[in-house]
Amino acid sequence: MMHGFLCGLLAGCCSLMATGAMAQDPPRAFVGAKIIPIEGDEIANGVLVVAKGKIVAVGAEGTVEVPADAEKIDVAGRTIMPGLVCTHSHIGGSGGLGGADGSGPIQPGVRIYDSINVHDPGFKRAVAGGLTTLNIMPGSGHLISGQTVYVKLRLAPTPKKIDDFFFMLDADGAPIGGLKMANGTNSMRDAPFPGTRGKSAFLVREQYIKAREYQDKIARAAGDPAKMPPRDLNLEALVEALKGKRIVHHHTHRHDDIMTVMRLAREFNLRVVLHHVSDGWKVADEIAAGKFPCSVIVIDSPGGKLEARYSRFETGGILEKAGVLTAFHTDDWITDSRLFRRSAALAVRAGMSRPGALKALTLAGAQMLDLQDRIGSLKAGKDADFSVLDGDPLSVYCKTLQTWVDGVKVFDRNDPADRLYAVGGYGAGQDQSPYLCCFENAETESGK
Repeated sequence: MMHGFLCGLLAGCCSLMATGAMAQDPPRAFVGAKIIPIEGDEIANGVLVVAKGKIVAVGAEGTVEVPADAEKIDVAGRTIMPGLVCTHSHIGGSGGLGGADGSGPIQPGVRIYDSINVHDPGFKRAVAGGLTTLNIMPGSGHLISGQTVYVKLRLAPTPKKIDDFFFMLDADGAPIGGLKMANGTNSMRDAPFPGTRGKSAFLVREQYIKAREYQDKIARAAGDPAKMPPRDLNLEALVEALKGKRIVHHHTHRHDDIMTVMRLAREFNLRVVLHHVSDGWKVADEIAAGKFPCSVIVIDSPGGKLEARYSRFETGGILEKAGVLTAFHTDDWITDSRLFRRSAALAVRAGMSRPGALKALTLAGAQMLDLQDRIGSLKAGKDADFSVLDGDPLSVYCKTLQTWVDGVKVFDRNDPADRLYAVGGYGAGQDQSPYLCCFENAETESGK
């Protein structure tokens, strides 16, 4: 169900990356590291050349021409891999309170980027874990909880507004992103929310039928303002999903819920990425037959909710063997972004291939966001998003030393300010300090 939608879009789009990337001068050549390009074999003694925010060349030492004016950075004994892509994140305060509210179960017109705090320390924790691109989502307590946004973690200089994070704009000048949907127990509660799985599917089907009718009215109006239907932001978002412009990122756990999502996707020709898929191993062949990509969450203590009780470490490997495009996600805080690579390690331990698991952290996620032409692998012409590690990425002992976005260093473990976000506990480096107007007076009085 995935196709090269972005390829046509890129020609007419405006990227917001120029300021940070153009600051990179002169070119830089990272030499001596083991390079994991994802597309292609691992390179034992590699060279990575980046300039103006892009990868210029990557290959074995002696096969890559290093520009005469390049700054050479010795990374011997280190490992370089592409920036990690999280297809499902709630960083920035976007989880339970960031999207739709309790007034109804279907609110596709809500835009998550209206709720994101760009100074949330979660962003710095993410780059400390080697993440460079996120799909920031509203929560899953609604059948349709709003529009997601794809962001680049451009943290140097410190962002002042969410626009600094937008991956890019579409042809209409809007930030690109998907549509968050959910089924199962999260959205089953007291009215006006559905109380059963059958009612949940009915409400979704009803809204997409209305969106089709809205789309038809617009087409019949043929640009005549007098014939246009009243503007409806909810239906506009659903029409974008019907057209394939907006990918549906669908929270679903149980095998019967997964089958329902696929049924609705076929009925309305939606481009759907299945998220979580705790029971995905039970219906892997059906998922593969429908060509539905899966973004899997891998946690070290399976369970946490009744419908996820059959979650298995083997899911990634089972889906991979079935031929399903498989990625991992953090659902941060469910998995701390600093520990994202551990998801791949656990999957390999349970039977997934090493190349497949590393792709699931990078290129597979990029494909699910239609961004594979820009990110997800180390290849000439792609964005210079990568991390420098001190060991093998699947080792529990491996640390992220540096993270680069658009050729700009956004994390350095040797910098004490950055190190705080790599090693500090919950709440480390909060962006705000409490206002204790009477603290000094209280302390003085207590000493009397």
